Amino acid sequence: MHKPALPLEGTDTFQDQIRIVLVETSHSGNIGAVARAMKNMGLGNLCLVNPASFPDETSYARSSGASDVLDNAMVVSSLDEAISDCVLVMGTSARGRKVPWPVIAPPDAAVKAAEHTSAGPVALVFGRENHGLSNDELQRCHYHIHIPSNPEYSSLNLAMAVQVVCYEMRMHYLRGLEGGEGSPYLKPMTAPGDAGWDVPPAPVNDVEGFFGHLEQVLVDIDFHRRENPRQLMTRLRRLFQRARMDQMEINILRGVLTAVQKSAVKESPEMASEADKAATGQEEDHV
Repeated sequence: MHKPALPLEGTDTFQDQIRIVLVETSHSGNIGAVARAMKNMGLGNLCLVNPASFPDETSYARSSGASDVLDNAMVVSSLDEAISDCVLVMGTSARGRKVPWPVIAPPDAAVKAAEHTSAGPVALVFGRENHGLSNDELQRCHYHIHIPSNPEYSSLNLAMAVQVVCYEMRMHYLRGLEGGEGSPYLKPMTAPGDAGWDVPPAPVNDVEGFFGHLEQVLVDIDFHRRENPRQLMTRLRRLFQRARMDQMEINILRGVLTAVQKSAVKESPEMASEADKAATGQEEDHV
């Protein structure tokens, strides 16, 4: 039994109008893998031209939850039938044809597709596993899509090629969301203050308190001498400033420093007053 279909993200007209066309696929497992790649990128319109075997259990097993894409797949007997209602056809191909044809990279193909989907379906055509699309089939395409893979090892698995092209369609779609501002999923989250970070950035006053505490601990354990600093604190400051710490991280580090001081006090009781002073004002539950 094949896995039940997982929910397909709601698509807009752009994505609904993108039709993935597979020509004479010889291995049904590849059809399932393509369905999975499509659904990963929010696409669900699949057309199969004269597949060797479909539907079968292998294709559904390889789809890994994208069975709805397979259930809704259209099976036709010729490429002409698959693209008859399309306003734009783009086929994947290697370079080097005797008669040069318009060639574009996957990102440009996504732009072209988006420009035409308001007028009708756009077909993205992929050929056979062993030798791709024939010259006659390629001549039915307005553009050839060339994936710039390693020229010394340029052969891509069918599902891999579909994934690359569908990814670019997805990225173009996400950039166009929210009135041109793009999807929040495309915005980086690398430091406190970025949307999605769980703790606010540490204010300057707290960071300075940490540096003062750090220096005192290094003095207490005889690692640092204020009379001969040798740029130690400058370099440590640069290190921690690069990290752009959040408030929780400052609290954790202050707690670590306090624990170091308490441990050192056991060896040197005269340090007890310094440790108590440094701990003043910290949150007890710093973690």
